[in-house]
Amino acid sequence: MKLLKSLILASAALFAGAGAQAADLPVKAKAVEYVKICSLYGAGFYYIPGADTCIKLGGYLRADLALNTNSIYSTGRVNGVGGANNRLSNYYTTRSREDLSIDTRTATEYGVLRTFFEGVFTWTSGSYTGGGAGGGGGATAYSGDGIAGGSLGVYYAFMQFAGFTFGKAQSQFSAPWSNYPGNNFDGLPGGGGWDPVNQFTYTANFGEGISASFSAEDQVLHDTTNIWNVSGATAAGLATGAYGANDIGGSRAPDLVAMLRVEQAWGLFQASVAAHNNQAAYYGATELTGHPDNKWGWAGQLALSIKNIPTGPGDSINVQGVYTNGASRYNFQQYTSSTYAMYGGTGLAGAYQSVGLAGLSDSVFVTGAGQELTTTYGFNGAYNHNWDPRWSTSIYGGWAAVRYNNTAKGYICGAVVAGLALSSGVAGCNPDFNYSVVGTVTRWSPVKGLTFSADLAYTMLDQKYAAGSTVALPTQASIAKPGAAYELKDQNAVSLLIRAQRSW
Repeated sequence: MKLLKSLILASAALFAGAGAQAADLPVKAKAVEYVKICSLYGAGFYYIPGADTCIKLGGYLRADLALNTNSIYSTGRVNGVGGANNRLSNYYTTRSREDLSIDTRTATEYGVLRTFFEGVFTWTSGSYTGGGAGGGGGATAYSGDGIAGGSLGVYYAFMQFAGFTFGKAQSQFSAPWSNYPGNNFDGLPGGGGWDPVNQFTYTANFGEGISASFSAEDQVLHDTTNIWNVSGATAAGLATGAYGANDIGGSRAPDLVAMLRVEQAWGLFQASVAAHNNQAAYYGATELTGHPDNKWGWAGQLALSIKNIPTGPGDSINVQGVYTNGASRYNFQQYTSSTYAMYGGTGLAGAYQSVGLAGLSDSVFVTGAGQELTTTYGFNGAYNHNWDPRWSTSIYGGWAAVRYNNTAKGYICGAVVAGLALSSGVAGCNPDFNYSVVGTVTRWSPVKGLTFSADLAYTMLDQKYAAGSTVALPTQASIAKPGAAYELKDQNAVSLLIRAQRSW
């Protein structure tokens, strides 16, 4: 037994020694890829491990509370249940949003190859529209994001290489600040808008901050308002500001845009022009009814930014002016409305309430005739002042006019007099209108990347129908308006947006 124990202990010692020697043998370690800072393109970029491409992640989280509007500050109370100004109209609307951006850069022999994506996840409270139930009882239906719902939005998705831009980016027509010269309010008229558009663009840089861009941009959703066949106008449509049946044909040509920009230490100057093809569909239900010929419209814009003015460090003035003919979206940018029906009180005997009606189009026509292009012009701007590194205030405004030629007015007024029994007749009919917004916003940034703001806006619709005119509107169940006589009158609305945003 003693001999057996001795053999076992000796064997254990032998194996332990062998194991220790094996553990001491050198083993080749795997290479470790460390994330390295990429200083080529500014702060926040890092090399993707194992690649020569640099990447930057960014975004923000935003919470909004909009008072006296049925949308998050895009247009205010200008139509629908918002414009109805009754028990269906929201006193407040809320939104929460998370934004994510991904920016990559790679140095090549042709210059920097860049890709950029920005998307958002959004939850917005909606509104209730009337159901018009009979039998003495009303009914409403909710329209908006549901419980645990929400939506995905794609803002930017483009690449840039050797001077070319391919994909969804801000229109080359727009100034860098687009429809935000100093505001949070989305619905400012008077110039090109921010909302990105699919495009194929070449940009030439001449040095000294001078560049020129030539672009073909998708007009289908981004740059078209209405093409109205007034022969198809109905009382129900006219009551909402729609002066005919929308008769837009398929796409045939992108919008063609050219832009010249000078950007230096003092500020920026930009001149932009755009050509817009208006293609209507058919006069009637089939190809046999015929169609009007296509007509090209155009838009021109001048923009100026002056930086570091004497009122304080970082202060600026941004202004732009625009003129369009058959290309109205370049003045009434994508977040403004193209139809207006704003209700208010009245002191006119026999009238139930007052209403401001207006409609925006690229062109109008009647069956058997050609398109009549719509003319618009306007401007917007802002003065931006920094009180100190944490507080700032902007004062902003925008104004835009819509003008129909005499032929178009004849078409529209014939429909309004017949469909809505305009009391002043053709003599008192004028579908032209002005639309304007003035406002102020103050921002407080207690720490870097966190901003609280309050933006107060006053919206005005200046319609041109003869004073004291009335129209007979049909019953509109969706906004709970009864069929009655309404006074045509200018309207206005006040809205307030309170926002908290954390950017990173």
